[in-house]
Amino acid sequence: MNKIITGTHIPPANEAILAALRKVHGITNPASTAPEDLKLQRMGQETLGRLLTPPIGFSWEPFEVEGIPAAWVRPERGHDRTKVILYCHGGGYTTGTLGYARLLAARMALATGYEVLAFQYGLAPEQPFPQALTDARKIWDYLMYQGWGASQIILAGDSAGGNLALELALDLRDTQRMLPSRMVLFSPWTDMTASGESYEQCKDRDPLLTLEYIHAVREAYAPGADFAQPAYSPLFAQLEGLPPTLIQVGGNEILRDDSTRLHKRLVEAGVPAVIQEWPDMWHVFQMFPLKAAGEAMDKMAQFLEHLG
Repeated sequence: MNKIITGTHIPPANEAILAALRKVHGITNPASTAPEDLKLQRMGQETLGRLLTPPIGFSWEPFEVEGIPAAWVRPERGHDRTKVILYCHGGGYTTGTLGYARLLAARMALATGYEVLAFQYGLAPEQPFPQALTDARKIWDYLMYQGWGASQIILAGDSAGGNLALELALDLRDTQRMLPSRMVLFSPWTDMTASGESYEQCKDRDPLLTLEYIHAVREAYAPGADFAQPAYSPLFAQLEGLPPTLIQVGGNEILRDDSTRLHKRLVEAGVPAVIQEWPDMWHVFQMFPLKAAGEAMDKMAQFLEHLG
C-alpha cells in the first residue's frame, strides 16, 4: 500500500459547475472573516450542499451530541452495519454547516454502503482552537458509548476536516486510546505555514483557494499561533502508529503539496498510505457531479474493501 496511485487523466473541469462554485464563493470576499461575510459564506455553503446532495438513496437523521449538531447518513439499500465512517467536514475551520457536510457524507455512504456520522464542530472565530478538536473527541466518545469499536470506525475528512481528522487520530494515539481502522482524507489541509511549492505553482490554476484565504482563516482559527506546531500542522507531527490512510487530491489546487508531502511522511513513518491525484481537478472535487468524482468514490470504496 506504500505507493502512489495516480488517477486517470480527466478532461478539463466542468465549467458550469465551476461557475456555480465561484458564484457561491464570490458572494463575499472569501478571505474576509468579518461576521457579516462569514454569515453569507455559511449560508452559501448550506445552499450548495442542499443543491448538490444526491436526491435519493440515503436517509438523513439529525440529532445532537452534547449540543453539537450531528446527523446519521444511512444508505437506504441493504448496507454493511459492521463499519461506520466518522466524517469531519471542511470549510477552513470558519465555515461548513451540517447541511454542507451532508453532500460528501451522502456520497461516501452511497459508494461504500456504510453508515456515516457527520457533525458540525464549533467554528472560528466565534469558537477558535481547540474547540473543533474538543467537539471531535466528544463525537468519537459518542460512538464508543453507542457500542462501536475503534476497529469498526473509518475516520474521514476533507480540507480543514482532513486536518481535524489527523489531529483527532494523533490525539487518540498520544492518549493511548485505540485508533480508527482507516483514514480517508480528501485534499487535507496539513500545513498551515503554507510552505509547499504548490502554493506558488498553482496560484494561477486553482479556481477556488488563494494564499490570502489561507492566511485569513488560519488567523481566525488560532490567532497569533506558531503554525509550524503539530497542533495546527499535522504534517510536522510524528506520524508513527497512525492507521492505513488514503489521500485524494486535485492537481490544480494550491494545497496539493499538503497531500503529497503528507503521503511521503506517512510512508517514512511506516504507515501504509496511498495517494491518488487527479491532474485537472480542483479542491475537494469529490463533492460534485463529475465523472472524476464518481471515479474517486469508487477508488475510496475499493481501498476500504480490504478492511478486516
